[in-house]
Amino acid sequence: MARVEASGRYRWSGYLLGFALGGFFDGILLHQILQWHHLLSAINGQDIRFQVAADGYFHALMYVIALGGLWMLWTSRTEPDRPLGRLLLANILIGFGSWHTVDGIVSHWVLGIHRIRMDSGNPLLWDLLWFGVFGILPLAVGWLMRRSGDDDGMRITRSPYVGWSLVALFVIGAGVQALRLPQGSEFTTVLFAPGTAPERIIRAVGSVNGRLVWADASGELVVIRIADEQSRLKLFRQGAILVSGSGLPAGCFDYLRI
Repeated sequence: MARVEASGRYRWSGYLLGFALGGFFDGILLHQILQWHHLLSAINGQDIRFQVAADGYFHALMYVIALGGLWMLWTSRTEPDRPLGRLLLANILIGFGSWHTVDGIVSHWVLGIHRIRMDSGNPLLWDLLWFGVFGILPLAVGWLMRRSGDDDGMRITRSPYVGWSLVALFVIGAGVQALRLPQGSEFTTVLFAPGTAPERIIRAVGSVNGRLVWADASGELVVIRIADEQSRLKLFRQGAILVSGSGLPAGCFDYLRI
């Protein structure tokens, strides 16, 4: 039986979805959970507001790319003998590896806007490990899957909606993870409006029976320990504009721990 050739739209749907998933994986794991770096950590790295905003624009771009991939996958659903299964997964792996390969070469080594671990004494080692495990390895696995794919197993035999539905759920799930509130954190990060007097910040911390743990040079960004997590919302009435774990706003800042 002749090999089933995928259309350009079908191939690129996998590439784009994998590329976006690579970006989500990088942003959620490295920017938020592990906090090894932000998108622009090497540029004005002490300005947390700038870093969080840059990460937000980065995630927004990944959503646009993912939506483009989903649209291509949807529009290719009526093509006769459209391959599915292993070929789609292979293309997603290629896209996933491409993101980490491009990020490693462009962001880490050419532009130097961040490294995998900004706090490492040997950042090149971490760059190379990440480049190999999440860049070259998925690319190689995806390429081998494309070459060794079983023709019969790569045809649609059941519902034409199964593949894109699973991929859509996976992409949406990555976004939902970024919106989940952290639970049981010992510390709360609070950002006050520019120009807030130190006396007012001290009163705000005292109003929630908090204890100051750390403050940046401006005194407007502080880390405090509070016993009652529900009292976080009171800080907004005391001049705070962002409070981690409050859900206002949800996303990167809710996971910020300095």
